[in-house]
Amino acid sequence: MKLIFQLAWRFRSSKQQNGYISFISASSTVGIALGCFVLILLLSVMNGFERELKDRLLSIIPHGELYAVGKQGITDWQKEIAALEKDARIESIQPYTKATGMLQKGKKMKAIELVGIDPQFAENDGMLSSVAKQQWQTFSNDPQGVLLGAGAMDKLGIELGDKVKLLLPQLSDDLSIRAPKTLWLNVLGEVKIGGELDNHIGYMHLPLASKTLGVTHGVQGLRFRYHDPFAAPLITREIGFGFSQEVYMSDWTRTQGHLYQDIQLVRVVVYITLILVIGVACFNIVSTLVMAVNEKQSEIAMLKTMGTTEQKIILVFMLQGFINGIIGTVIGVTCGVLMALNLTSVAQGIERLTGFHFLSGDIYFINFLPSALKWHEVYITAFIALALTIIATVYPARKAASVNPAEVLGH
Repeated sequence: MKLIFQLAWRFRSSKQQNGYISFISASSTVGIALGCFVLILLLSVMNGFERELKDRLLSIIPHGELYAVGKQGITDWQKEIAALEKDARIESIQPYTKATGMLQKGKKMKAIELVGIDPQFAENDGMLSSVAKQQWQTFSNDPQGVLLGAGAMDKLGIELGDKVKLLLPQLSDDLSIRAPKTLWLNVLGEVKIGGELDNHIGYMHLPLASKTLGVTHGVQGLRFRYHDPFAAPLITREIGFGFSQEVYMSDWTRTQGHLYQDIQLVRVVVYITLILVIGVACFNIVSTLVMAVNEKQSEIAMLKTMGTTEQKIILVFMLQGFINGIIGTVIGVTCGVLMALNLTSVAQGIERLTGFHFLSGDIYFINFLPSALKWHEVYITAFIALALTIIATVYPARKAASVNPAEVLGH
C-alpha cells in the first residue's frame, strides 16, 4: 500500500507533467472545494431561516385554530379546553374572538385584524412575548385597551396613549351593508412580530370583542400551540373532526406555510444544483487522469514489466484522483463550516461597511441573515464529494491498467 501511495503522489506531483494537465487538475480541486463550501453555507442559511421561523414567527402565531360555524361561538368552551388540555401533543390553548375592520386615526384609515384575547390565557401561552412587560401590564388592566402591530402604528402615525376608532362592518338579514359599528380603543402597546404581520395585526380584550360582534357564548374559537408545530395540520384536523360542534379548521401552514414551503423548495434546488456542480468538478478528474495516463504510458509499461499487477495500477491512478478530491473536500468543508458558524456576524459587518441590508424587517420576519450548521449535512456533503471523486477515477484507472507494455515499449 505504501508503494501505491508513493507512486500516486509521484505521478501527481511530477515536474514533467504537462502544464494543461496541472491546470485541469487544479481546477477540479477548486471546483470541489467551492461546491462543498457553497453547499454547506447555503444549507446552513436555510436551516437558520427554518429555526427563526419556528422560534420567532411560530412562537407568536397560533399553530392551529378551530372557530365556530355559527355566530354564537363555541359552546361550553371552558369544558372543551379542560378536556383538550389532557392531550400531550398540545402545549397550550387560548380562547379568542377575531374582529376584522378598519382602524381610523384622524383622516387615515387602515384594514386591521384585531384578535380578542384573555390576558390570563395569553400570559400562559407566551404568544405576546414581543410586547414590552410594562405595556402588557397596562393593557391587562384596561378593558378598552388595544395592542397594535408596529407597522400599523407607523402607517397611521399612532403613538402610545392615543385613542383610535375601530369600524366593524355589519350585514343585515337580507345581506345588505349597514352602517358600521364603531368602537373607541386606547393604544397601550406595540407588537413587533416582523414582516407583513406587523402591518395588519393587533390584540384587544376578549369580552369586548365578543360583545361587539355578538358572540353570545363568549368566544368565537380556540387557538392551539403544539409541542411540534410541524405536526399542526394533522393534529388540528384530528381535533376538529372529533369536536363536539361544527367548526372550521385552520393551521399555520395555511396562513404562513408559504414561508416554510419556500425554504424547503430553495433547500432542494440548492442541494441538486450544487451536487451537480461538485459532480462536474469531480468529473474534471476524468480528463486529468486520462491525459495523465496517455502521458505516463511508458512508466506504466515499465511498472507492468517489473511485475506490478493491473489491480495495483488501478489503485495508483484511483488514489491519484482521490487525492484531488480529498484536498478539495477538506478545504471546502473547512471553509464552509467556519463561514456558516460566523455568517451572521460577517453579514452584519458587511452591512455596517456598505450600508446595504440583506434582509428588510418590513418584508421578512427577521432583519438579519441567520445560519444554523447541522453536522450531519456536513458529513453528507463530504461523503457525496468523495464518492463522486471515486466514481470519476474508475474509468481512467482501468484505462491505465489496460496499457500493453509490448506496444508502448516496442515503439
